[in-house]
Amino acid sequence: MVMVQFLHKPSLSYEKKKMGKKSKKQKDSGKRSATPPEGKELSKICSRQPATGAKEFEEYVEIYNMVEKIRQIQSGISSPPAPRGDNLATFQEWLTNNGVDCNVVEIAEFPGYGMGLKTKKDLQEADAILSVPRKVMITTMTARDSPLGPLIAEDKILQAMPNKYTTPLYFTPEEIQLLKGSPSQSSCMTHYRNITRQYAYFYRLLQNNPAASKLPIKDHFTYDDYRWAVSTVSTRQNPIPSKDGSKTLFGLIPLLDMCNHCNGTISLDFCLEKDCSDCFAMREFKEGEQIFIFYGARSNSEFLVHNGFVYPENELDRLPVKLGISKSDPLCELKTELLSQLGLPASRTFQIHTGQNPIDPHLLAFLRVFSMEEEKLREFLSQPLTEEAKENFGDEEHPVSPDNEEKVWKFLETRVSLLQRAYETSIQDDEEELKKSELSEHCRLLIQLRLCEKKILQSTLEYAKNIKQTYSEQQDGAS
Repeated sequence: MVMVQFLHKPSLSYEKKKMGKKSKKQKDSGKRSATPPEGKELSKICSRQPATGAKEFEEYVEIYNMVEKIRQIQSGISSPPAPRGDNLATFQEWLTNNGVDCNVVEIAEFPGYGMGLKTKKDLQEADAILSVPRKVMITTMTARDSPLGPLIAEDKILQAMPNKYTTPLYFTPEEIQLLKGSPSQSSCMTHYRNITRQYAYFYRLLQNNPAASKLPIKDHFTYDDYRWAVSTVSTRQNPIPSKDGSKTLFGLIPLLDMCNHCNGTISLDFCLEKDCSDCFAMREFKEGEQIFIFYGARSNSEFLVHNGFVYPENELDRLPVKLGISKSDPLCELKTELLSQLGLPASRTFQIHTGQNPIDPHLLAFLRVFSMEEEKLREFLSQPLTEEAKENFGDEEHPVSPDNEEKVWKFLETRVSLLQRAYETSIQDDEEELKKSELSEHCRLLIQLRLCEKKILQSTLEYAKNIKQTYSEQQDGAS
């Protein structure tokens, strides 16, 4: 039996995983005019150049206001999804009729999670939970076989759409401001801008391309519907193998995407022999207990931006830190050359992690070179580095020198302190905010995220201080 392991990407969106058929009722059942009124605003969105730095939020607000004008114009055209619960019985019947093996599980509501799957019996680790055949999946290939196929065949952006990602597309500027000081704020705004530009592009494509002239969607392609569709697809898409196993496709796997996330290991496989996706228990589950799966090694920022939730217990949480060698540094050339031998660029984004060891080997190696004096740099560059020497650069047990090590941890302490001060609230402030029952779901997610980030920074700060103190005492003792 040939088994191909893949990484699962479903999640709760912050809209509680909308499900169900969209309403067929339209307030405007006739065709729209050849030049709909939202076209002017869409042209503005397409023509804008992305802003960075201090101007990024200002640009985000301008685009947000344009989109709100478009939504108001289209208010009579969008058709909101029906409540998920209205279609559960029909969905279950459809699953059974199409050969989905789900005898072990059933859909249930769980406080704090929305809908999920619970087991009907005790499960041991590696027990089969459910099996979903390819024929019920919506994949990139089924999209190509649909009426949209001719349009996809000739449009490069549509062909690349399986790689899109989700984000909190429903947040307001006021809510986004809760992430001020967080690197996640820029990620959220960038994603919002990208999706609005996508919508503007596809809108114009549908209006102007002859291959789209007879598509029903042409006259009912609203921003709200597109935003819903992006959220639905992006929070649930799974990489699956093609039928011959030669390449990877993306698809929606019904019922499997009801599973919620927790820490663990990947427990999903695609069986080419049976042509179905199989899910196994990653640990023991008792009868009536919610079944969790592991979505992958993602930070909480990635979970929010790509999946629409925050997982405070995330054992693999991390925070990006951008570092680089300044070109004005008189030792820039030497440091860049040594970094190159270590396989590191002179400027890149590193990660600091949650847990007892926040500094990974790449970051430590960079900081040691960054803090190195000329004599040491020339010493290391005088001959090729052995593989062992390269590994030692990222090993805390092999310091370059006590003086270099003290500089490394002092720099990290200073840098982390600056990152902490960029936030407008403290850990204690956020903890108090999260106790408020009237807090909206959006605000709760954003405050949870920035709280997780601050805790990473705080533990890293304490870690750096302790190690710096150790080397500082060694230096004092040596003198």
